[in-house]
Amino acid sequence: MNLLDLLDNRVLLAALLGWLVAQVLKVVLVFLEEKRLDLSRMVGSGGMPSSHSALIVAMATSVGKYAGLASVEFAIAAAVAMVVMYDAANVRREAGRQAELLNRIVLDLYRDNHLDQEKLKELLGHTPVEVAAGALLGIAVGWFV
Repeated sequence: MNLLDLLDNRVLLAALLGWLVAQVLKVVLVFLEEKRLDLSRMVGSGGMPSSHSALIVAMATSVGKYAGLASVEFAIAAAVAMVVMYDAANVRREAGRQAELLNRIVLDLYRDNHLDQEKLKELLGHTPVEVAAGALLGIAVGWFV
């Protein structure tokens, strides 16, 4: 087994490139909107476009391209992609909303007591538009890799 064989795996390369392009786009979009360079967006969750969607759809697109749309492999990849995108737009987004509410409650409770509190991460999921943008990016990357 040769680790260099990974470089020949077009499906894996498409998935990783989809993720990378989406993460770089997050940094660029934050820079354009807020006029500040936030490199933490390279590893952060949430935001435009969804890197989860870009990665999984690039993988599924690439599997469809190489194994065929009627293949078992594509069926599995497409089903996993649907689960990941649903999770990003619904489950993780709701968890982020709950974190935002809990942060407000904790701030109100501890504001006058000068106690330290750990702020929960609020940017966890994606809007449907962010998921769709990630999916479109994934299709493009998966097709052209």
